[in-house]
Amino acid sequence: MPKKNDEQTETELSPFDIGDIVGFKIKKEDFSGTIEKAYKNSFLISFESDDPDIIDSYHNKTVVNWKELTMIKQVPHPKKEEPKEETED
Repeated sequence: MPKKNDEQTETELSPFDIGDIVGFKIKKEDFSGTIEKAYKNSFLISFESDDPDIIDSYHNKTVVNWKELTMIKQVPHPKKEEPKEETED
């Protein structure tokens, strides 16, 4: 079902945004990475690992549901301004 113009997606309601550094788990191991892209209810995260099995399986990127993320460092984001209505003089 497509979203209506006034509805927010799950990720728009989340406290996370692109550029934030977040923590998450892969195979019961803790990792941290940077959010690169937002999806409907999850984020694409790039991360580093020394484990060859993790690198081979994930190629230093993974998609994680935002509810399974923990904030490590929130980067400052400019506030989105509402479009100004033009008035006639």
